[in-house]
Amino acid sequence: MSNPIDTKIISKLAEILDKSNLCELEYEDEGCRISLSKGPRGGATVLPMPPAPAVPAAPIPAPMPVPAAPAAPAAAPAASADEDYSKSPNAVKSPMVGVVYLSADPNSPNYVKPGDSVKEGDIVCLIEAMKTFNPVKAHKSGTVTKILVEGGDPVEYGEPLVIIE
Repeated sequence: MSNPIDTKIISKLAEILDKSNLCELEYEDEGCRISLSKGPRGGATVLPMPPAPAVPAAPIPAPMPVPAAPAAPAAAPAASADEDYSKSPNAVKSPMVGVVYLSADPNSPNYVKPGDSVKEGDIVCLIEAMKTFNPVKAHKSGTVTKILVEGGDPVEYGEPLVIIE
């Protein structure tokens, strides 16, 4: 038997979607997944685009090779790091859109830091959505190896927050 849908959650998600620049919002909790998207209001008039003039494009010159600086190899992994973590089974991912907080308040220590051992179900951070602070819990036991966000950062649904090895 399926779980009844909590209309309060849907109302809050709809309000977040309405007040943000987002076009789509997804939320998942305990096997229940809600996906909201907003289309144009009041019906939209679609005007056809005029065809582009048939002018042959000038060939684009090939870029000149630039010698790599010694710091370039260190910067390259950071650029692709988000892709790796987004598919990592070790990543604790954001269950909703909101603002992440690493501690209960500015004067408290962070819930976790790199090197900390956590058990499945331990709180690793909070996400504020609609003036409500929602705990984000470790999905497995292990050691925190990396925290990918800063306190106060806006986060998206499914965004990796913490890596637990």
